[in-house]
Amino acid sequence: VQLQASGGGLVQTGGSLRLSCAASGRTLTNYNVGWFRQTPGKVREFVGVISRNGGSQYHAGSVKGRFTISRDKPKNSVYLQMNNLKPEDTAVYYCAATQKVWSATSDATMYDYWGQGTQVTVSS
Repeated sequence: VQLQASGGGLVQTGGSLRLSCAASGRTLTNYNVGWFRQTPGKVREFVGVISRNGGSQYHAGSVKGRFTISRDKPKNSVYLQMNNLKPEDTAVYYCAATQKVWSATSDATMYDYWGQGTQVTVSS
């Protein structure tokens, strides 16, 4: 499956953005889809993940209550809605897909397919 992440940009503190992850090649509902972020010099950080059927998701503590993930099956896409953004949310955001077990989905090494990343910058 090929993934294309988009929707990043510059936003002020407290603002919102919605990132998109569009898939081609295979049906995205065959995969758990995670979001990760990375800043220069740091390891890729888990943000959240949604299950194959969209019925379950969990998020890192740093974004819980502010970020949600959803699926659009007809569009073969997954979205990351980010609200109440903070400067520390500034990073390149990546979507990724895996068929590994749900319990492993916060681990970036468990993902087989990655999008190219989209920059999110939150100004203070």
